[in-house]
Amino acid sequence: MPETWPILSEKYGYKGFIYLEDEPETDTKKMMRDDGVFFRRVKRNCWDPEAIIKDMDSHNVDMMVLCTIPVLFNYWAQPEHTAEWSRFLNNHLLSIQKQYPDRFIGLGTLPMQDTPLALIELERIADLGMPGIEIGSNIDGVNLDDDSLIPIFEAAESLNMSIFIHPWNMMGENEMRKYWLPWLVGMPAEESRAICNLIFGGIFDKFPKLRVMIAHGGGSFAGTLGRISHGWHCRPDLVNLNDVKDPREYMGQFWVDGITHDSKALYNIMDVFGENRIVYGTDYPFPLGDLQHGQFIEQDQTLSIHQKDKLFKNNLMEFLNLEQQ
Repeated sequence: MPETWPILSEKYGYKGFIYLEDEPETDTKKMMRDDGVFFRRVKRNCWDPEAIIKDMDSHNVDMMVLCTIPVLFNYWAQPEHTAEWSRFLNNHLLSIQKQYPDRFIGLGTLPMQDTPLALIELERIADLGMPGIEIGSNIDGVNLDDDSLIPIFEAAESLNMSIFIHPWNMMGENEMRKYWLPWLVGMPAEESRAICNLIFGGIFDKFPKLRVMIAHGGGSFAGTLGRISHGWHCRPDLVNLNDVKDPREYMGQFWVDGITHDSKALYNIMDVFGENRIVYGTDYPFPLGDLQHGQFIEQDQTLSIHQKDKLFKNNLMEFLNLEQQ
């Protein structure tokens, strides 16, 4: 994210936006909602490319893909304001990508709540050299199979823009705030929600060349695929409303990242989705991420060098449609 930005509530005249407060004599900032509610404390490696590169070098990371923090999507705001905000964030990421072309790749953000405005920004950042976008697992409560989003998927396929889906606005969040459950339970459920809507909504059938990746190993989807497939078979009247295939047949058509924090869980998603469809991610620089940058994979004696190359580089290059370096 940028190091600073205008106070959007003052600029636009209504509340709900995140702003930053400096913490004197520290390398941290407070992320606050403009009603004064504390959201998160962030360190320099959230906004300073040189600090990020220092961490990358210490963990033997050659390049990193950067995208915005989901709390900054602002899908809830007035569309013209989110469109302006998206341009601001994307211009920042484009400048980092241009300044450090051998270290960073940027994924853009869009005003997804307004399809015409989203298409304008998608075409703009594609022309400027971004290989893809990051979107939420739902768009302020609207599922990813909604008819309003079809033109965005169509344009992304046509423009060769990859789509990374990250959970946000987690369902049931207000009912399970204790124990950090929105992050531990809600996010994995959101990822399964996104995958199921893409499959059952026929998105993968309509756009077979669309490149989609879902965060956090696809969440709870791999562990419940048997149940999901069985539901497709036993209650087609409720599940198969768009004449789609058995959900198992879509494995291999999309990517997931490899943040599992556990070797057995990694083996499972490799088995379910295919080892060619796992792209290792870190959720850097936040505590729930893998801040050792895949050390557990590097040290794994079961995985071959060829498999590790796929997880750490080759699969990502295919997902982003980039040439191997």
